[in-house]
Amino acid sequence: MEKIAYFNNAATTFPKPEEVYSFVDKYYREFGFNSGRGQIDSPSKLTKDTRNLLLELFHCPAKKVVFTPSATEAINIILQGLPITDNFNIYISPFEHNAVTRVLNFLQGLYKLNIFTLAVNNKSLTYDLEKIKYQFSENKPNIVVVSHASNVCGAIAPIKEVCTMSYQYGAINIIDMCQTAGLIDTDLSSDIYDFVVFSGHKSLYATFGIAGFICSGDIIPRPLIYGGNGFDSANPNMPETIPERFEAGSQNIMAIAGLYAALKWIKKTGINNIYAKEKENLTKLISVLKEFNNIRIIIPSCETDTVGVVSSVFDGFSSDNIGQILSNQGVEVRTGLHCAPIAHKFLGTFPSGTVRFSVGYFNTDDDFIKLKHALNYIYENS
Repeated sequence: MEKIAYFNNAATTFPKPEEVYSFVDKYYREFGFNSGRGQIDSPSKLTKDTRNLLLELFHCPAKKVVFTPSATEAINIILQGLPITDNFNIYISPFEHNAVTRVLNFLQGLYKLNIFTLAVNNKSLTYDLEKIKYQFSENKPNIVVVSHASNVCGAIAPIKEVCTMSYQYGAINIIDMCQTAGLIDTDLSSDIYDFVVFSGHKSLYATFGIAGFICSGDIIPRPLIYGGNGFDSANPNMPETIPERFEAGSQNIMAIAGLYAALKWIKKTGINNIYAKEKENLTKLISVLKEFNNIRIIIPSCETDTVGVVSSVFDGFSSDNIGQILSNQGVEVRTGLHCAPIAHKFLGTFPSGTVRFSVGYFNTDDDFIKLKHALNYIYENS
């Protein structure tokens, strides 16, 4: 079978490090059973070691890790579990995913919420910190939700600066690091970060089925799911302790094994080296795309303030048409709205969406050669 030129790493990184494939296979064959439901402690130890590797990666050993099957579930646990009341002021970035906006839309049906969009320049795609400071002074923030990097255009948010400002008002700060966890070295030890969401199958280079959030434990949301977890079983209520309060049901030990192996690979390879390689591949991608005058690319004006995600619009073609043509040429991308319609409204690409190219650590020169041939085919047949 012909090798695919894979440019859809923002959806899921592919391929994974070889260590992930081999460890998952070996571990699941030898210890593929429940954590905390038996006497052999290998799955429990693996789960604990994986949590510790995450805390080490984010320089926050005093915080806690909650595992969930997906980042979407993690965001739902947090937002639906917080003590929200009428007239809460909630700030979001203009790049938020439906995992955030659909939950807020649901909560607006329960409470009278005031939802504000953080000030971002729609030309440079940079956050205007002075305007955000003014926004907070005018309408005190109760909750702030920010994607560390946009899954549409790659723009990186200055989360430390934004959260420092909102923290002064006692806001609950929630950071979505699905596009940056394992890629951008980030110190989460500060109290300004209340909840940080991660997804294993994206920039952490792990398998599907494992995600979660990191928190201090000072704010304890209501559980979203109730049930057994092998802990405090006589208690008719979910425990107050974290992570047990939010981990009802059997843990996906195969996915945890994949995350464990991926975190060991990140540690061995070096997170800064992984990011440098992605930036190198991003430069190659932008260079190829700029060769074609029928393609308009959408990225921050300062290319250093971005991850390896580029949205594009092709003259005379819908994004879906381009996606199908590229697929026929053996190039994998993502088209449409990327589950982030408000980002496309902000960027002026709604409702048609964009063709999104996203690179990762494992893109090769052959991928870029194949992409260039496919883009030539489109250009010559336009």
